Amino acid sequence: MLSLIPISDANPARRFPVVTLGLIAANILAFFFLEPGFGQTTGAQLYFIDNAPIPCQLPNDCPSTIPGTDLPIPVRGPVSFLLATLLSIFLHGGWLHIIGNLLFLWIFGNNVEDHLGPVKYLIFYLLAGIVATLAHVFTHVDSFLPGIGASGAVAGVMGAYLVLYPRARVNVLIPIFFFFTVVAMSAWVVLALWFVYQFFIGAQEVAGGAGVAWMAHVGGFMFGAAAIILLGGRPQRPRSQWQPQWR
Repeated sequence: MLSLIPISDANPARRFPVVTLGLIAANILAFFFLEPGFGQTTGAQLYFIDNAPIPCQLPNDCPSTIPGTDLPIPVRGPVSFLLATLLSIFLHGGWLHIIGNLLFLWIFGNNVEDHLGPVKYLIFYLLAGIVATLAHVFTHVDSFLPGIGASGAVAGVMGAYLVLYPRARVNVLIPIFFFFTVVAMSAWVVLALWFVYQFFIGAQEVAGGAGVAWMAHVGGFMFGAAAIILLGGRPQRPRSQWQPQWR
């Protein structure tokens, strides 16, 4: 992400982020106990093919097997595709994949949950993941690779955070040659740079072939920003200290 790695923000929440922590726990449990081989083995590849959405399944235009392998591609209807999409939000392909997603979820999710409340936040998160997956599917309808990861849903959270807390300070880890330094930057700068990077890499990917689901990040982010505005979200003053408010 342009060598900018958010590690924390100076924006304490009022309420204990029970849903954000629950989502983090669900992703960790899925990674260790649901996915065979933690995303590194043929067993995991089979699991992803069987349980995660594959773009070509939506127009029902998949080959019978993954090209170059004998791994069969299941046929899905709209309902099973939606169920696979929901499950895929909790699946990850490796350590860096899950660590990066959950770090971003923790930094930005607690404040969005604080604003929306736990029930609305959970629905918002899952819808962001679904919309993000569809953004990837509709830009890669001929892809036979399963889409996995929480990054689209997390991108939705980041889009909402940008609308709600553009002036919050985000501590960013910046590598300089072999050293690292931490710089505090405005959230709107960090998140705007992130979005622009995702958008242009995603546009190149659409033109040149599938890889990382960049357009899922773009779609999730745009959904998050638009949805929070429709729900009445407006820029908030970031908090300087934790002020519990149970309600």
